[in-house]
Amino acid sequence: MKVQPHLSSSVGKDSITVKSPIRVCMHLRETVDGRVMRAAATLVEEGFAVSVVDIEPESTRPIEESIDGVHLKRIVKPQWRTPTRMPWRLLRSAEKLISTTLTIIQMPADIYHAHNVNALPACYIAAMIHRKPLIFDAHELPLYELDHTRWRPLGKLALRLLTAITSHCSGVIAVSPPIAQEMCNRYRLANVTLIRNTPIYRAVQKSERLRQHLGRGPEVRIALYQGNIQSDRQLDGLIRAAAYLEQDIIIVLMGEGFSETTSQLEALAVKEGVTDRIKILPPVPYTELLDWTASADIGLIVYSPDHSLNVRMCLPNKLFEYLMAGLPVLASPLDAVSDLIRGYDVGQIVPSLSPAAVGAAINAMMADAAARERMRHNALSAAQSDLCWEKERQQLITLYNRIMGMDDAAARGGNEQ
Repeated sequence: MKVQPHLSSSVGKDSITVKSPIRVCMHLRETVDGRVMRAAATLVEEGFAVSVVDIEPESTRPIEESIDGVHLKRIVKPQWRTPTRMPWRLLRSAEKLISTTLTIIQMPADIYHAHNVNALPACYIAAMIHRKPLIFDAHELPLYELDHTRWRPLGKLALRLLTAITSHCSGVIAVSPPIAQEMCNRYRLANVTLIRNTPIYRAVQKSERLRQHLGRGPEVRIALYQGNIQSDRQLDGLIRAAAYLEQDIIIVLMGEGFSETTSQLEALAVKEGVTDRIKILPPVPYTELLDWTASADIGLIVYSPDHSLNVRMCLPNKLFEYLMAGLPVLASPLDAVSDLIRGYDVGQIVPSLSPAAVGAAINAMMADAAARERMRHNALSAAQSDLCWEKERQQLITLYNRIMGMDDAAARGGNEQ
C-alpha cells in the first residue's frame, strides 16, 4: 500500500484544503551515487518530492535535471578535488561549508537528509534555520579517520560536535549492524536505522564475458575483485597471492583506479612475475556490472580488519552484487561480512591474509565444485528473498513515516494510489 504524504494548506475562510507533497532535500558532498539515487527514487515512488544536491568536479552534465522523478541540482567545483596543504586546506574546507550551506538553505524542504558526515553541517544549519526534521545517513563509520593517535585532540572535539548535532536528528541511518551499534555507543543514540547498501533485484544469467574479454577458454577459473582500486583495499596482497594459485586460475581486479594505485599494482605484478595470473580492468557501466560479475567463479573481499574500525565493520555493496550474480565469496574476517556469509552459507572466511593463505583459500574454493554450486544456489536465493533493495527500502519508508508522525494505523488509513 502506498501512502501519499502531504502538507495541508488553505486559502481564504471557505476555501478547500490543498495538498502538496512532502519536500525532501538530500545532500552529499560527492557525485550522486547508486545508494542515494535508490533512496531518492524510493521516496518519489511513495509520493514525496525529492531534490538531491551533489558536488561535481566537472560541468559535463546539466546543472539541474530530473532523473526518475528526482530533481538533481549540481554544484560544480573542480578545484575542490585538488589536494592542498595547511593552511589552505582549512580555508578550502571553510569555503566548502559556506558554499554548500548557502545552497542548501535556499532549497525549499520539509525534511533535510544528509548523506555522510561531511554533508551533515550544511543540512543541520538549514534544518535549524527552517525548523525542519533532519536525517543523518552515514555510509560509513563517521569520523573513523580521526581515531588515529595524531588526530586524537581533534577527534575529541569532533566527537562532541557530532554528538550534539545527532541529538537534533529525527533519524540516523547506518549501513551495517556493527556500525549502527558503534554509533549508538559513540554518539549516545537511542536508535539507529539499519539500511544496507543492497542493489535492486534482478535475475542475472551466468555468462562468459570476462573470459571472452580476456581471450581465455572455459577451463580458466576467475576470482574477481570489483570496486574502487585504491590503497586501503589491500589489493597488493592479491597480487602476491597470485604466485600461489593453481594453473588456470586468475585474479581479475575490475574498477576505477585512484591516484597511482593502479600503476603501482601493475608494477608489483611485474616484480612478482604474475602478470599472467593478474588482470586489471577498467570499470564497466553499472547497468552492465552484474553481467560481468556473473562470468566470474568467486568474488573477493580481502580487506584487512586491522586497517581501521570502519573497514572491520563495513558491509560493502560489492558483497551484495556478488551474491545477486550468484558468486560465492571469499572474505577476510570482517565483522558484518563474516556474519552474513556464515548466516546464509554463501562463502568462506580466509583465516589469514598472508599471500600463501589467500592463494590456498582461492585454490580450495575453486577445487570444490559441489560446494561452490551449493553456495551459488544459496546466494541467488538470499539475493532474491532478503538481500535486495526491495526488502531494504521498507526501512527507509518506515523511518520517514515515523518522522512525519504517521504510525501504522494512520498509514493504513492514508490515501491509496
